[in-house]
Amino acid sequence: MILHLDMDAFFASVEQLDNPDLKGRCLVVGGSSRRGVVAAASYEARRHGIRSAMPMFKALPKCPEIVVVPPRRARYAEVSRKIMGFLETLSPKVEPVSIDEAFMDISGLTQLFGAPVELGRHIKNEIRNRFELTASVGIAPGRTFAKIASDMDKPDGLTVIMPEEVPQFLETLTVNKIPGVGKIMAQKLRVAGLATLGAVRLLDQATLIKKAGKFGERLYALSRGMDSTAVAVHQPAKSVSAEETFEKDTRDRKVLQRYLLKQAESVGRQLRKIGMFGKVVVIKMKDHRFKVTTRQTVLSRPTQSAEVIYRTAVNLLERNFPAKPLRLIGVGAGNLTDRPQPRQMSIFETNTPSEPSWESVGPVMDQIKAKYGKEAIKKGSLHKAPELKRDSAALTQPDRSTD
Repeated sequence: MILHLDMDAFFASVEQLDNPDLKGRCLVVGGSSRRGVVAAASYEARRHGIRSAMPMFKALPKCPEIVVVPPRRARYAEVSRKIMGFLETLSPKVEPVSIDEAFMDISGLTQLFGAPVELGRHIKNEIRNRFELTASVGIAPGRTFAKIASDMDKPDGLTVIMPEEVPQFLETLTVNKIPGVGKIMAQKLRVAGLATLGAVRLLDQATLIKKAGKFGERLYALSRGMDSTAVAVHQPAKSVSAEETFEKDTRDRKVLQRYLLKQAESVGRQLRKIGMFGKVVVIKMKDHRFKVTTRQTVLSRPTQSAEVIYRTAVNLLERNFPAKPLRLIGVGAGNLTDRPQPRQMSIFETNTPSEPSWESVGPVMDQIKAKYGKEAIKKGSLHKAPELKRDSAALTQPDRSTD
């Protein structure tokens, strides 16, 4: 049996916890400008049709009393660590999959906590008592079914699907409830007469693959109650990134480069904080029509250096300079490793950003900022840059990072 815990409107709930005046309000966490994006919405805001990832210009008119607060990711991460730490006191098999959700293998815990439903109640009560927050819990024989169950009775819900109940549960489960099935795939399956897993179960695997491609294999297994993916106790970060939406669309090279520099420093700082090195540098560009373009390059050796990341990102930008003004730009480091690759020293003098000295600069800057504040030291081109008055949205992503 697998338990899936999903914190309710996590970012917004933490803000309401820290500021009781926000409780019961139509609250949105995100950028304050109309060009920002909703990172999280309280349930009061959701009743007005406001959802995470909604552009702010669409969210603002939906609720006249809307309150917008900037995200405080360090605070959310702090609360998340405490919640995950609590779960780890119950079972050694806990897998955080984002800042606000986790899977837990509860096999063998019945002797300590009783039936699965009793364990679910215990966890919800402890989170409410210890952290003054609510969570929705799903328990089922399998990760996918547990995740679906946790979403069936939000907020503050508890849904348990026992093994003998799985066939009946799957018979009427609509395919759009399955993680990974988007609008296009759901529509494709509905047109094919496969609106529920009960209908899917009537077809053989070869036919499903013809209709749904490789995803047909997964549908075949799930429709028969097969979901053997284990809880992975250690899930290292897959990527680190930073991005920001501009106040005004721009193709100004100097402006774009300053954003890349600021974001590269954020990415480098995050890598050093988690003790990882990036082998791939990625840039993300979104134009005025919301078309997203990503470009990446593989480094000769993994890095934590903001300078290496920045120069690589600028090179990618120049090689793929946008024809239209951009509304967003971002930088990321992927293919992470916890071991830096040994470097072959050159017999010639070079002035490349891969020199070991650049790797040593970052930790020194971290120490200075930790002692004297974030503004104690910065690159000259970032000093008093008016377009950089807001912090980039920096995310560490083990799998996804959503509210």
